[in-house]
Amino acid sequence: MNTTRQGAAVNARGIGVEGPRGWAFQGIDITAEPGALIAVQGSSGSGRTCLLLALTGRMRITAGEATVAGLPLPKRMGTVRSRTAIAHVPGVVELEPALTVGEHLKEQALLGHRFQGLSASLPWGKRQKEATRARIDAALAAVRLDPGTLVKGLGTAVRDLERIEALRLSVALGIMHGPQLLAVDDVDLKLSAEERAEAWQLLRDLAQAGTTIVAAGSEAPADALVVRTTPAPATAAKADAAPAEAAPEAEADAPADDSGTADGTHPHTDETDKEEAAHAFAETGRA
Repeated sequence: MNTTRQGAAVNARGIGVEGPRGWAFQGIDITAEPGALIAVQGSSGSGRTCLLLALTGRMRITAGEATVAGLPLPKRMGTVRSRTAIAHVPGVVELEPALTVGEHLKEQALLGHRFQGLSASLPWGKRQKEATRARIDAALAAVRLDPGTLVKGLGTAVRDLERIEALRLSVALGIMHGPQLLAVDDVDLKLSAEERAEAWQLLRDLAQAGTTIVAAGSEAPADALVVRTTPAPATAAKADAAPAEAAPEAEADAPADDSGTADGTHPHTDETDKEEAAHAFAETGRA
């Protein structure tokens, strides 16, 4: 894990995402320095998840202007995706209950693996093993997840984890390759008061170490930069209209950025429907 990369500054003015079902969110302003802890709060259906996806280049903003790590959105969505990560987003990126902790960690460590700085004289198998182990150990240490405290160590299945342990694992996977910005959804969902404090402290520590954190939850800590999403009045009107006229879609064959990724986002205004959020995410072009 690259622990030296600087976090991403986030600047947004009046950003929003609109699709066939209306506005997912709109009118969001953010000014955050690298290494900030940004807490996104809002009622169900106010677009919290969509905001996380938009700030990480995984959903196209349709109003306003934004830059992440100095990169303009939506023009440089592909580059923003490569410098950011998401974790704990139900229906978009989530843990597989049947897989073990070790299997999740090893799979993530091998994704986008780089061997820069390793001795060329080492056998390929040994280089790979050592680099993978180093990435896993660094990620576990950063989120303070000790395999020795799990019922079967790294062989513990995800379904057997406590909620706070699953959150730590999700965050470990998200920071594995040293993103400049990490977005985490439903941080304190179904956690006890003590566990909520643990979860926010975990994210606070990562932010203090340099990674910019954007997290959606019900209770933001006092030291976080709070961003509130609220349902747009037009959304409710469109939902009640019959028949509702679909909003124009983005051109599917237009490149989203310098990487040539096509985009055609169809956001859902009810973020409790995670399956719809997953479809919208997939249509933006997964990295």
